[in-house]
Amino acid sequence: MARAGRKVGVSALVVALVGGAYVTADAYDLVPGFVTLAPEAAPAAPFPEAPGASTDPTAAQVLADLDPAAPVPAASAVQALVQGVATDARLGPAVGVVVADALTGEVLGGNAPDQARTPASTAKLVTGVAAMARFGKDATFDTTARQGSGDEVVLVGGGDMMLAAGAGDPDAVNGRAGLADLAAQVATQLRLSGRETVTVRLDDTLFTGPATAPGWSPSDLSNGFVAPVAPLAVDVAKMSAGEYPPRYADPAMHAAQQFAARLTELGITVTGSPTRVSEPATGDVMGVVSSAPVSEVTQYFLDTSDNTITEVVARMVARDLGLPASFEGATQAVLRTAQTLGVDTAGTTLADASGLADGSAIPPDVLLGLLRLVVDPAHPELREIGTGMPVAGLTGTLSDRFTSGAGTGLVRAKTGSLAGVTSLAGTVLDADGRLLLFVVMADQTGAVGQWNPRAAIDSFVTDLATCGCAA
Repeated sequence: MARAGRKVGVSALVVALVGGAYVTADAYDLVPGFVTLAPEAAPAAPFPEAPGASTDPTAAQVLADLDPAAPVPAASAVQALVQGVATDARLGPAVGVVVADALTGEVLGGNAPDQARTPASTAKLVTGVAAMARFGKDATFDTTARQGSGDEVVLVGGGDMMLAAGAGDPDAVNGRAGLADLAAQVATQLRLSGRETVTVRLDDTLFTGPATAPGWSPSDLSNGFVAPVAPLAVDVAKMSAGEYPPRYADPAMHAAQQFAARLTELGITVTGSPTRVSEPATGDVMGVVSSAPVSEVTQYFLDTSDNTITEVVARMVARDLGLPASFEGATQAVLRTAQTLGVDTAGTTLADASGLADGSAIPPDVLLGLLRLVVDPAHPELREIGTGMPVAGLTGTLSDRFTSGAGTGLVRAKTGSLAGVTSLAGTVLDADGRLLLFVVMADQTGAVGQWNPRAAIDSFVTDLATCGCAA
C-alpha cells in the first residue's frame, strides 16, 4: 500500500506545548479527566508555520514544514524494529504493525498490516476524521428552547452532551454552552410577552435506537466509563465531580430538570416536572446556546479518549448523511465518510464509534490510511485531528507516557486500551527530521494489565524517534 510521489509539503504534526500537563488517570482510555493545562506564563519561541496549515494566526499550535531533503529511514532498519516489537513477549502472540513515511506514503515496515484487530480507542480516529470532513472546524451543536402549545417551553437537544448546568464558559469545551444562559433568554422572551408561568417539555428525538450499545458491559456504565447516549446532557451526564463518577441513567431528562431549575431561579414559575414530547418541536425559537466548535469537540474526545462524546459526534455525522442517528447508523456513517476520502476500509467492523464495545475490528492499514489523510496537505480540513491527538509526555492519555527520552513532545498519537488490548497510532519525528506514521495493535496481551504492553510499544516508537537510520 505504498504511495510514492505524494505531494511534498506535508506538515509535521509536532506541537511544542508548554505549561502544565493534562494529567489523566485513565488506565483504560475510557473516560475523560479534568483539564489541568495551566496558561502559559509567556509566549513560546516562534516556529515556522506551514503555508495554509493554520487558519488562526494566534493559535498556540504550530505546524512546521517538513524538509523533503531529510533522509528517509532505510526500510530494512525500520523492518528490523518492526520485527522486534511484533515478537515482543509483552505484547502477546497477535501484533499488527505498520510504519510509513509521511511525505511519500511509502510503507517502510510492517507485520500483518492487513489483518483486522481489536482497535480499542484508536477507533476514535475514524469518527474524528469523519466529523472534520463532514462539518469543518467551525460548526456547532445547538441546544434550543422553542415555544410549545399553550404555556409550554420545549427544551430541544441538538447534540451537545457537554452543557453547563449554570452559565457557559466561552473558554471551555466541556461547558461552553450553559443552561442558565438559555434560561435567561427564555425568561426575557416570556416577560416580553407578559408570561411568567410555564410547563417545561423535553424534545430528545434527535437520536434513535438504544442509548447503550449491546457490546457495552454493565460495568462500563456503572463505573462511569460511558454514559447513555443522548442529544443533550449536563457535563457528559456525570452525577458528581471526578474522573470516574456514575452517570445519570436518563441524561436528557436530567438536563431538562436543570433547565427548569434555572428558570425557577430567574423568577419564572415552572408547573410540574418536565415531560417528553412525542414529536419534534417546531414552535418559535425562544433561545439558543451553542457548543464549542466541532474542531474543539473532536480534539477533546481524541485527547481525553471520551467514549460518550465520540458516540454523540458519530451520530451527528449519521444525521448529516441522512442515516439514522443510532449506533448502526453512526458506524455506517463514519466508515462511509472514510471511504469517500479514499481509505480502503476492507476488513473493518465497528460495533460502536468509540471502540469500547466488543466486536470492533480494524486492520492497521486502515488506521494508516486515516493518518495519511491527516498529514496530507490536500486535506487541510483534517489538521485538527493531528493537533488534537495527545502529545507524548505532555497531554491527554499520553501525559504519563514517554515522559523521558527521544519521543517526549515528538510523538502525537491516539491511544487504545481495553482488557487484553493495547494499541497506538500516530506520528513521530525521527532523529533526521523525517516524519513517520505508525500503527501498533496488540489484541491478545492476556490478563497482564497495561503497563508492560505499553512499555513495549513506547520503546518501539522511541526507537523510531532515535532511528536516524537512513540508507
